[in-house]
Amino acid sequence: MERHTALFRALIVALSLCAPAAFAQSVPASSATVPSAATVALPADVTTAQDVVVPSASTVAVPSATSVATPADAAVAPEVPTTAESDYNAIYGADVTSSVDPTLPEPATLPEAYDPWEPMNRRIHGFNNAVDKHIARPLAKAYMAVVPRPIRLGVSNFFSNLQQPLTALNSLLQGKPKQAGQALGRFTLNATLGLGGIFDPASEANIPHPDEDFGQTLGKWGWKRSRYVEVPLFGPRTVRDLFGMAGDAPIALMRGVEEDKVRIFLQGLQLVDLRTQLLSLDSMREGAADDYTLVRDAWLQRRNYQIFGDREVDEDQSLPDYLRDDDNPTVPIDAIPMTPMDGG
Repeated sequence: MERHTALFRALIVALSLCAPAAFAQSVPASSATVPSAATVALPADVTTAQDVVVPSASTVAVPSATSVATPADAAVAPEVPTTAESDYNAIYGADVTSSVDPTLPEPATLPEAYDPWEPMNRRIHGFNNAVDKHIARPLAKAYMAVVPRPIRLGVSNFFSNLQQPLTALNSLLQGKPKQAGQALGRFTLNATLGLGGIFDPASEANIPHPDEDFGQTLGKWGWKRSRYVEVPLFGPRTVRDLFGMAGDAPIALMRGVEEDKVRIFLQGLQLVDLRTQLLSLDSMREGAADDYTLVRDAWLQRRNYQIFGDREVDEDQSLPDYLRDDDNPTVPIDAIPMTPMDGG
């Protein structure tokens, strides 16, 4: 009995040792477990694809134009101002050459314009510009293209000579008898030897060409500060100059012409001639950022110099050309055919 028990135990042990091998051989090949990528252990020094950081466009630092270092020895060419900028600087006193020549004096500080009616003045300025663009300037260009220069010069001399009696009277009112005598002498000489003022023998005789009006007289009398106003068709003025126009109107020679057709023709011709003389200033205004401010400040600066500077240009050679030029005209009171001073 004991012998059978020992044999039975030995058989069980043998079966237990052979069973795993027999079971492995009985499993089909299709059911074999294939290790996946997740179960495969990778070496510690190998970085997986998901751990690699790819730089995006937003994280890549692109050097900007301002961050590029300019070599210290590279010379930067100075910026050359345009003609419009040079004219603007001449009016407002900006010294564009101070960086080139440090010995030049500081620019003058101009007084601020007294312009409390600026919104209204800007609207009138726009109206005047529209009239000038569509009527006055085309007529002036056509006049220059058709009429020869000697004839245009004679027309300018004629109208300029008509202003001399008015200049003589205002010179007396300002206490300038010598200037009044020069104006009367100029008028007489041009009206006779100059065939009514068409020619200008007075300039050949070195007789000065003064230009005074009642607005300047009021300034000499003490009305120094006056608010700026732009008048339809007349352009830049001050309230002081409006009273001056009213004072000059009754004694203006042109308004003494009784024949309406002749007077209106002469007034129209004078306006065309005046606009022709101002064509040279158009280039100054083309590049202006604010045409109204440019015209206002330039006109006020020149007007103040006419009244208070007494045209002593030889004592100040730094003045811009438009202040030193006596042939930079404004619309006179007798050049407009229809005005409130007509009296009916």
